[in-house]
Amino acid sequence: MSLNEKDEVSVQQVERRPSTTASESVPGAGSEHGSQDAELLNLDVRAAAERKLVRLLDFRLLPTIVLIFIMNYIDRTAVTAARLKGLQQDLGLADIQYSTVLAILYVSYTPAQIPSNMILNRISRPSYYIPLCVMLWGLTSAMTGVTRNYAGILAARIFVGLPEAAFYPGAMYLLSRWYTRKELAFRSAILYGGLLISNAFGSLMAAGILSRMEGKMGIRAWRWLFYIEGAITVAIGILAIFLLPDYPHNTRWLTPAQRRLAQVRLAEDAGEADEDVSSDSALKGLIMALKDPKVPIFAVMTCSQLLGLGFVNFFPTIAGTLGFSTTVTLLLAAPPWIVATAVCCINAWHADRTGERFFHHCGPWWGVILGYIIGVSTFSIGGRYVAMFLMASGYAGFALTAVWVSNAIPRPPAKRAAAIGIVNGFGNLGNLISSYVWKAEWGPDYHQSMYIGIAALAFATALSIVIRTILIRQNKRLEEEELANLKGARRERIEDAARLEGITFEEALRRKKGFRYLY
Repeated sequence: MSLNEKDEVSVQQVERRPSTTASESVPGAGSEHGSQDAELLNLDVRAAAERKLVRLLDFRLLPTIVLIFIMNYIDRTAVTAARLKGLQQDLGLADIQYSTVLAILYVSYTPAQIPSNMILNRISRPSYYIPLCVMLWGLTSAMTGVTRNYAGILAARIFVGLPEAAFYPGAMYLLSRWYTRKELAFRSAILYGGLLISNAFGSLMAAGILSRMEGKMGIRAWRWLFYIEGAITVAIGILAIFLLPDYPHNTRWLTPAQRRLAQVRLAEDAGEADEDVSSDSALKGLIMALKDPKVPIFAVMTCSQLLGLGFVNFFPTIAGTLGFSTTVTLLLAAPPWIVATAVCCINAWHADRTGERFFHHCGPWWGVILGYIIGVSTFSIGGRYVAMFLMASGYAGFALTAVWVSNAIPRPPAKRAAAIGIVNGFGNLGNLISSYVWKAEWGPDYHQSMYIGIAALAFATALSIVIRTILIRQNKRLEEEELANLKGARRERIEDAARLEGITFEEALRRKKGFRYLY
């Protein structure tokens, strides 16, 4: 039997020990049950137990949120595929009305993210909250298929945006409650890979539905597209109730020992317990986030980068400029997103390995800028198709945005939740603006749109340099920080960490001194 196998057996023996009271999941309990819960922290089984815990999360949490994210973007961008099969003509939409249909989703989606994440931080069962929102947006998306006019589709898009607002910032916050800083980027990239692959899978799904469902039961194919994709989303939302975890202290499908280990490893990662103290309300978290100068800079940077990446809502239209049929156009739109998914995962994996953030975040944008330059320089099919690959791969940078926010604003959770909501919420104004940037009258070359994209990504890069500079200075201040300055809520969180890990307060302080922001 190998050493790893012996470790796994030891872990299983500890996990099988009976636990009958709810108090066992309470960190730092001084009872016999509390000591049993801490047995996975022993050095002889700790490494194997931690590997098993992360593997369990990787095989249960990640696939569920990736699947939800795939449907999230497919539902959100179904309008662009439906346009190719008559949606705009059937509803009598002018070009400016179609742009408004795309933009109106963000009118509800953007502001709803901040209160949604504040709610998520305060409730104890995200495994109920997130799936409920998934089912609601799936139902509303399906109802888009019954709309008959401009007002109807506007209403449908508004009510798709509201529940969708809970998912991406909520999923990122949930990941940050389970994974350490050095694990988070790659897992977040896998999540964001769901968005990228959804563009490929969504195009393939749309091609199949739009080519085969026209006139079935007297219903246009674009309406079937909404009915089918919405129904799939509702079904996935139901399954998610049983698959998603809650938080490390109360997830039902973990043993008490695993819950204790999950809390301890996050406390070790930052030198503080990943829990709010009694004074850390949702409102206080919002105020702390707004007072942190990094948050508004992150928010404007995200808005600018999403403006620069706004082609995503028009990707089938851009592919249509290559001059092929509807089905071939949708099929050609898929490969760039498959490549982008691979680029996203590789980029994030390397970011985790090195702990570097700025170049992994901004580098993919520079590829988009190159793609735009190619796009404005040539009308050849080959050149513009290569540009589409570079443009799609640019989302590998955006995949690390919420990760960088989590790393730069790690504690307390109430502040982190608000910061993620603010950054992603305000940032999506860039998507709203981009709905009017890729205008039909600027086609088929879209040179003006690409010039705007180049400027937006250059500005986002400049703001990222500012953030990097701030974090470098904050790390220098951390090195100079005096232990005597630790008091109040900050001291309380470090005391919680010491209690969780079963170490002295002084040892927790030494570990706290090792924390540095990633830039």
